[in-house]
Amino acid sequence: MSLKQSMRALAATLVLGAAALGASAQNGDIVVGFANAKSGWMEAYDTPARRAALLKIDEINAAGGLLGRKIKVVEADTKTDRAQSAKAGLELLDAGADLVVVSCDYDFGAPAALEAQKKGKVSFFLCAEDVKAGIQGVGKNAFSSSVLAAVQGATMAEWSYNKRHVRNAFVLLDTTIEYNKGTCTGFDWMFPQLQGAAIVGRDTFKNGDASIAAQVSRIKALPKEPDAIMLCSYIPGAASAVRQIRAAGINSIILNGAAVDGSYWLETVPGLTNFVVPVQGSIYGDDPNPKVEEFNKAFARKYGARPSSTYVYPGYTLIEVWAKAVERAKSLDAAKVTAELEKMRAEPTLFGSRTFTSEIHHQNQARLLIAEVKTGKPGIVDDWTISKPVPLEVLLKK
Repeated sequence: MSLKQSMRALAATLVLGAAALGASAQNGDIVVGFANAKSGWMEAYDTPARRAALLKIDEINAAGGLLGRKIKVVEADTKTDRAQSAKAGLELLDAGADLVVVSCDYDFGAPAALEAQKKGKVSFFLCAEDVKAGIQGVGKNAFSSSVLAAVQGATMAEWSYNKRHVRNAFVLLDTTIEYNKGTCTGFDWMFPQLQGAAIVGRDTFKNGDASIAAQVSRIKALPKEPDAIMLCSYIPGAASAVRQIRAAGINSIILNGAAVDGSYWLETVPGLTNFVVPVQGSIYGDDPNPKVEEFNKAFARKYGARPSSTYVYPGYTLIEVWAKAVERAKSLDAAKVTAELEKMRAEPTLFGSRTFTSEIHHQNQARLLIAEVKTGKPGIVDDWTISKPVPLEVLLKK
């Protein structure tokens, strides 16, 4: 054999070897990495949503996988620490993560998401509801499948105006976290646009304040009890505020965001009524979509308890929309997957439709169920979709 023939044979062997390696890589597992808190206060939010995501991954694997490949899960504990979040993200990327799923809260999830962005990988926040959990705060490959806090506040404004004849409202903002500010931003944007609606007062407090007596006194001092109090807070501060408002004899309808969904805190305000929040799905067994209750039961079978709040559901949804985008892109390449996600318009999912654009990788308009607490018992009473999306400039001003 001549030298020229030998070189051709060697080249052919190398090409065949490279093709075999490529085929092997294509046939390997798809890796989804979870950089979430398994300790610290964020664990209470991350663990339920992560479990829902794992449930969806189990379903996909049982149906034959994604792109004909099984999904493998790797996990790293962020310990509710920003520095640890970045380390967890790097650890997962080193393990070959094709998708990095980060914490519910923007501040604690962003460090891991930023590492994914640097490596050209897609990231999804488990249930973040701040617009920065996307293009504005992380980059072009970052998403959240949850519904923006501002949409929740706007929903409470428009629904209460139309369905409970609320014409004046007092806004009580817990300034502790960005979620609360976003909820009130949405209410403040929508409510004054409604004919004859007016915000008659506003005040602030901190979640850890033992007393809001001064704020309650200001509400009591109004010429007339407001039709509604828009309370933008989370547990435990929200429960304490509601208890003090009702103890003062104020019977206004109290509105809040989804952060207080669930019955676990209601024993602290015995007999609570006229309290309303927007949710993505019902944990109470009365969701108008029977498939949601099927999910609740499947969740309980796998984990020993039903979902405790609506924040379980975005974990399932993010895997659902990401998997659809991967199938349509026929690739795990981040640019191709992101492009398919950005094409989604009212994409059906188990927990309502989802839309992503090149401008917003979040939900700035969505159908939400309305959950009301009556004499201590929560349940779904209605659903609502705001009449127009919350503009980006409003989301960024909060």
